[in-house]
Amino acid sequence: MRFSITVAFQPVDELLAIARAADECGYDAISIPDHVVDLETLATPYPYTPDGKRRWEHSADWPDPWVLAGAMAAVTTNVHFYTSVYVAALRSPYQVAKSVGTAAVLSGNRVALGVGVGWCREEFELMGQDFGTRGKRTDEALDLLAELWSPGWNEHDGAFYPTPRLVMEPTPTARIPIYVGGLSEVGMRRAARHDGWIGDLYTTEEAGRHARRLAEIRDEIGAEGDFRMITALTDAFLPEQFAAAEDAGVTDVWTMPWAYYHGLECTLDQKLDGIHRFAEDVLRPLEGGSA
Repeated sequence: MRFSITVAFQPVDELLAIARAADECGYDAISIPDHVVDLETLATPYPYTPDGKRRWEHSADWPDPWVLAGAMAAVTTNVHFYTSVYVAALRSPYQVAKSVGTAAVLSGNRVALGVGVGWCREEFELMGQDFGTRGKRTDEALDLLAELWSPGWNEHDGAFYPTPRLVMEPTPTARIPIYVGGLSEVGMRRAARHDGWIGDLYTTEEAGRHARRLAEIRDEIGAEGDFRMITALTDAFLPEQFAAAEDAGVTDVWTMPWAYYHGLECTLDQKLDGIHRFAEDVLRPLEGGSA
C-alpha cells in the first residue's frame, strides 16, 4: 500500500514544508488538484457532493500544478507528484506536454499526469474550449502527449490536433505514467487503457467494487502491466483497515494525515506533526507487515 498526501485547498506558503515532511517520512507522492479559476456563480453542479455545492471556500489556493511540482521537487529527493486531477482539455495539449514534460525532467522523472475530463462548463467557456467534445479531445490529447514526450521528430494525425513534424525538448528520460479520474463507465475504460485510476472519497467496500470493475475492464481489453487504483477511504484509520483495502484492490490511498489527529482546520505545525505521526502509526507497521 502506498500513501499520498493531497495538498488540496492548503495555503501556498505551507506547501514546501509539507513536501519536505512527506519526503522525510517516506510517503510515496504528493497529490495536486487543479482548477484555473473558481467562478463565483455556477449553473453546473459539483458532481461529488450530494447537494452539488463545492467542497472549498472561494479563498482556497489553486496553484498551477506543474509550477508547484517543480518547486516541491527542488526541495525533495524521493517523493513523487501527480495531479488529482488535471483538466487537460482546458488547455492546448502542446502546452500540457511542455509543462508536464519539463516538470518530469527537472524532478528526475518523479511526476505522473493524473487527468480528468472536467465537470465545470463555465470554466471551459472562460478558457475558450468546447465542453461537449472534452472527452474525445482528452482521448486524442493523451495519445498525442505520448508522442510529444518521445525523442526526435514526431507527428500526429488526429481529428482535433493534427500535428506536423516537430520536436519538443527537453524530452523526459522515462515514460510519464498517466492516471485517469472518473466514475463513469467511460472514465473507467479510459483509465483501464492507461496506468491507473484516481477515485474520490469511498468506503472500503465501494473502493473494492470499483477495483473489481477496473480489473474486469482490463481483462476484457487485454491490458497488462502495473496499474494503480488510487482513492481516499472514509472508513480506514488503522493499519489493519488499510491492509484490508489493499486486499480489496486499492493500491494507493491519498489523504490528509493531519486530519486524523488535529482535524482539517489546523496550523502548519499540527499538519507536520500529523504527517510524522501517521507515518509512525500506519506507514511503518504496514511496511513491517504487522497489520
